[in-house]
Amino acid sequence: MKPAEARAGLIRVLQHAYSGEKAAAYAYRGHWQSVADPEEAARIRQIEAEEWHHRDLVGGLLRELGAGPRRVREIRAALIGRTLGALCHLSGWFVPMYAAGRLESRNIVEYEDAARCALGCGAERFLDCLLTMAEVEWEHEQYFRARVLSHPWHRVFKVWPAPPPKASIRGAL
Repeated sequence: MKPAEARAGLIRVLQHAYSGEKAAAYAYRGHWQSVADPEEAARIRQIEAEEWHHRDLVGGLLRELGAGPRRVREIRAALIGRTLGALCHLSGWFVPMYAAGRLESRNIVEYEDAARCALGCGAERFLDCLLTMAEVEWEHEQYFRARVLSHPWHRVFKVWPAPPPKASIRGAL
């Protein structure tokens, strides 16, 4: 991939991630408020805070690239995130845990893809930040996977494929 294509790809992935973090954070806000177990609520609230932090980091990377978020995607992310957060109060315990785990699984790959694009366009200075965010998303996926596997419904709903070991994230480039 040519450096200009890699840069355009990096901006695209970061714009998607920026809005995705917003949707996830709003959804997790509703999620932690809906669970009965105080320890679960505290962990999901921490995950919400980490998603907001990722959004701040991604926003900084976009600014450094001379880019910004896509307005339509931002509006859509707010609507989706708030709707999912509200639905957590209606859908029971399992569905939000399952959806969150699947989402986090994709987020790992998204940040790995961003790191590959950064490498391809000469933005190696972004690598540590992007790979650290991938590792945090890996931890989120592991939390939600464990919660889903603790529920009897995991036998009915096929659990998404497990990501490779966390240590492989930095070796994937």
